[in-house]
Amino acid sequence: MKLSRRRVIQAILGTASARLLGQGVSSRKTAVPPRGKPSGRPFHSQLTDIGQPAGLTHPTVYGGIDRKKYIVETIGCGCAFLDYDNDGWMDIFVLSGSRFEGITEEATNRLYKNNRDGTFHDVTREAGLAFNGWCCGVCVGDFNNDGNEDLFITGWGRNILYRNNGDGTFSDVTKEAGLASVPRWGTGCSFVDYNRDGHLDLFVSNYLEFDLAKAPLPGSTANCQFKGVSVNCGPRGFAHGRHSLYRNNGDGTFTDVSVSSGIAEIKSSYGLTVVTADFDDDGWPDIFVACDSTPSLLLMNNHDGTFREEALLRGVAYSEDGQEQAGMGVAATDFDGDGNIDILKTNFADDVLNLYRNVGKGNFEDVAADSGLATDNRFVSWGAGLVDFDNDGATDVFIVTGHVYPEIERPYPSYPFRGPRLLFRNLGNGRFEEMLEGAGPALGQLHASRGCAFGDFDNDGDIDVLIVNLNEPPSLLRNDTSGVNHWLKVKLVGTTSNRSAIGARVTVTSGAASQTQEVQSQSSFLSANDPRLHFGLALAEEARVHVRWPSGKWTSPITVRSNRLVTIQESVGIIANAGHAIA
Repeated sequence: MKLSRRRVIQAILGTASARLLGQGVSSRKTAVPPRGKPSGRPFHSQLTDIGQPAGLTHPTVYGGIDRKKYIVETIGCGCAFLDYDNDGWMDIFVLSGSRFEGITEEATNRLYKNNRDGTFHDVTREAGLAFNGWCCGVCVGDFNNDGNEDLFITGWGRNILYRNNGDGTFSDVTKEAGLASVPRWGTGCSFVDYNRDGHLDLFVSNYLEFDLAKAPLPGSTANCQFKGVSVNCGPRGFAHGRHSLYRNNGDGTFTDVSVSSGIAEIKSSYGLTVVTADFDDDGWPDIFVACDSTPSLLLMNNHDGTFREEALLRGVAYSEDGQEQAGMGVAATDFDGDGNIDILKTNFADDVLNLYRNVGKGNFEDVAADSGLATDNRFVSWGAGLVDFDNDGATDVFIVTGHVYPEIERPYPSYPFRGPRLLFRNLGNGRFEEMLEGAGPALGQLHASRGCAFGDFDNDGDIDVLIVNLNEPPSLLRNDTSGVNHWLKVKLVGTTSNRSAIGARVTVTSGAASQTQEVQSQSSFLSANDPRLHFGLALAEEARVHVRWPSGKWTSPITVRSNRLVTIQESVGIIANAGHAIA
């Protein structure tokens, strides 16, 4: 895409004007068009929160409840669906924070084992995952290719690499793996085989430099005000974080290649969620970072161990009118069926979503307004998904919300601290419709939410949602579909490629419709989705599956029946599903 003079001027003017707002977070006031006439079409998906009866009873402790003194208390954390014990059922991992005053025993990360009957039980301590601290992000991947999914956790103070021992327990191997570094505020992370050697490397985004002893107090500077109310300070006013890339040595250790890869040259961004995908379809994984109050980043893979940052050039650094945004969450998949990986990004209150349509070769245009996604700007939006809830073959949009300033709601009721969930159903032809009703009771429930993850926890063939709620137990939205639509799940096992098949691209064709997804280690907001790729097939009773592996190998198209999980191994083809998975 040619870098136009108009785009450069918009970016310069937008950045300058945003910094004059006199507050710590980029808040872009955006008018929203009126909603269109309701389509009247039935939506064959109902979402119900069953978190408490399912056994998810522990609150996610994260800072103060009615007042947050420091920015560390506001960002919150993510969650993950993963099958840690390889029984074919998605287990749940929920991160937690802490408090500066009155730390409780409940302030720990939680691992919940799936009981295979719609409920879970807490196995945190026996698994060796109990930890009290300010955790933020989680990414999942088999870094040592032993067949067990490992965990990497980011946070303020330290990051942790947990090796899955294959017996229901995890070991903290951060130091021996060479990942113990100077204290930083790690946020986003992703396992990614950037050099395609079959071993998962690791990218970590860092938010900002925060020293509690030197942190300014609410109201003390212009960066500590929001609409005249004293609030916690930042991110502006704090030094930017520096991002890191670690190369997997193939022996259980990593080497910091941030400098040699060019990552260390990026010095002016407040990085949050990370998602990796092959945006220019050249067979090599690229990296997108949603950034708070600074331009977002798109790191393009040079195929030689280095990256170049091209977000502005490719149209994903700023808003459509060239302004900085407070980017939070991100989802990346092919929403319009053209075979290119698109990007959805969530932002701060008063702003709207970005839906960056990939027009080919990693060049993007923001189509949020034209698609019907720019109809709501009331909430701070966080975790996000591009997933097909009703199995009609069209990717829907799901968002969780919640403000960062509890103090602002009383003087300004239009900025509630707890917000609803937002769901936009895909009408086809590039248009979305906000579901104000008709999608179940869970959408209208109010929480200060942050991360969310998407997966099929009950193996019934539809997408459910796990949500982190600050200082409350998590929500688990069970999806109950009706109608006659079919579906297909694809699980991949690498051989020459990394065992988790992160970076693999799957194209499913049913009739004239084609859908493309990639296996990813993190997305949404600091969270990790079910690694089994889910495709709605509408009325199609079979589909053709085509896989491009991270190694560059291809699996010839395989025709499979609908309404089942298929597990495909690189260089082998379809193999038996693990444990008691969908058959």
